[in-house]
Amino acid sequence: MNFLKQILATIIGVVVSGLFLFFGFIFMIGVIVKQSSDDSSKIAPANSVLLVTLDYSIVEKSELNPLGDLDLPIYGSGKTIGLNDILSRIEAAKTDNNIKGIYLNLSSVGIGYASLEAIRDALISFKEANKFVVAYGDIYSQKAYYLASAADRVYLNPEGSLDFRGISSSVVFMKEALDKLGIDMQVIKVGTYKSAVEPFILNSMSDANREQVSSYINSIYNSFLADISQDRNIATPELRNIADNYLVQNAEDAVKYKLVDSLIYKDELLINIKGRLGIDENKDISAISILKYAGKTKQEDVSDQIAVLYAYGDIVDGEGTVGQIGGDKLSRELRKLRNDKDVKGVVLRVNSGGGSALASEIIWREVELTKKVKPVMVSMGDYAASGGYYISAAADSIFAEESTLTGSIGVFGLIPNFKNLLNNKLGVHVDQVNTGKFSGLMTSPTEPLTAEERAIIQLQVNNTYSTFMKRVADGRHVTVAHVDSVGQGRVWTGSQALELGLVDKIGNTKSAIQAAASKAGLKSYKVAEYPAKDESFLSILSGSKDQIRAWLFAEEFGDFKQYILDVKKTLQQSGVQARMPYSIEIY
Repeated sequence: MNFLKQILATIIGVVVSGLFLFFGFIFMIGVIVKQSSDDSSKIAPANSVLLVTLDYSIVEKSELNPLGDLDLPIYGSGKTIGLNDILSRIEAAKTDNNIKGIYLNLSSVGIGYASLEAIRDALISFKEANKFVVAYGDIYSQKAYYLASAADRVYLNPEGSLDFRGISSSVVFMKEALDKLGIDMQVIKVGTYKSAVEPFILNSMSDANREQVSSYINSIYNSFLADISQDRNIATPELRNIADNYLVQNAEDAVKYKLVDSLIYKDELLINIKGRLGIDENKDISAISILKYAGKTKQEDVSDQIAVLYAYGDIVDGEGTVGQIGGDKLSRELRKLRNDKDVKGVVLRVNSGGGSALASEIIWREVELTKKVKPVMVSMGDYAASGGYYISAAADSIFAEESTLTGSIGVFGLIPNFKNLLNNKLGVHVDQVNTGKFSGLMTSPTEPLTAEERAIIQLQVNNTYSTFMKRVADGRHVTVAHVDSVGQGRVWTGSQALELGLVDKIGNTKSAIQAAASKAGLKSYKVAEYPAKDESFLSILSGSKDQIRAWLFAEEFGDFKQYILDVKKTLQQSGVQARMPYSIEIY
């Protein structure tokens, strides 16, 4: 009996200790969350500079992560900021009397050219308040230099380097790898240029894909050179000559060809900034990082608002997760905004290469219904293509950056066949009993499509493409024939799309907000971002499983993780897809 009592006591002790540790952990994390949230933003000190370094992860919209600044695996693996906060904080600094200038400390920037254009425009707007912008780098990547060229003065370390050689784009092809694995990717598509399937069925670009890639990267390059030409006062042909002949091979070359103003060391830069601030060389510079800056643009004290609804990531059926556009979730947000009497207009901020055609249709319907009640504008980010364009088409007006990648009006179905992999390489066999001729359609992983089955799926793809074209034609007030002529899955830049009538204006989110307010007849209004951040403690822990999995995956596969994720994403797709190529890399 004493033995049983000891066993029972031990069990109770373990349970009580476990509960104590669990609630102690909850309390500890709660304290960390509160302290981190309290310390996450600061007011700029008097006579200070805003420090902008962009060598961390930049996403479309900042998500709540109070543990991000802590040196913890999974949660603290790197600093992240949303493009929305970068732009709003630079805008706030423009009217903040405590901030006298911006110090750009740049080396590399990991975002697309459309996002770079938005940041660059914000820097130019900041200078209009008679405030200075200086840029300094030990090394400038092309994207970093593109931003730096907007500064009053551009400096480079005497032993540093500046990359200026033109733009390149690459696509990873995996057909040979899939062949070795014994996986046959069966493709049904509409669109001569619909190249989303090419990485899985070819080992290099098709002629049509090479044509469109060449077209859009040259369009981006033209904008890139034009902006630098204007702010550095160097003729565009001369910039082309510098890049084409790789004339900038060291720091002295960068000065010779006027891409930078002078070569100085960091201590000399600090003296320069102190002079701009009017402080003694022996005193420290007051600076605040854009990551910590709490500046906000002044909002009108009114109830009327323009809602900015963010839609970024792959378009998926259902709710989706952070970094995805769930058809059901985004539709629900649109319904809420449509029924909210305080919301007088909506700006849908789209940054997506597409995904599920059905989810895109569901979202399109809610945009169409909302437009009948209040103005709806679209602001396009780096991508608003295929399904991303589908959900944009019904808006009153579409705003895009010159380098936005959009269009890609086309549809495909991708059905993997694992017969060779399972039967011949793994020795796995699948048998099946059906009640009808087509009852096993796309249910067996080891049976290739018959000609009749392929015809059925092709009809579905054709019907989806017809619907897609009609949505675009109705929204853009053009004929279906015109949509088809600029569609066929072809990707266009924002400047090209403007000429083709696919977008209405070149502009950013701020431009779209102003247009929504004007159409709504508002003179005074405030701007609110949606979906609203969930600051509850449970919401922070709810994503732990996915974060742990992503962290472990990244630790294991490193630089190869994206290629593996692309294949995994393909194999998990169901239904007809409206998607652009998975991995468009533009350097």
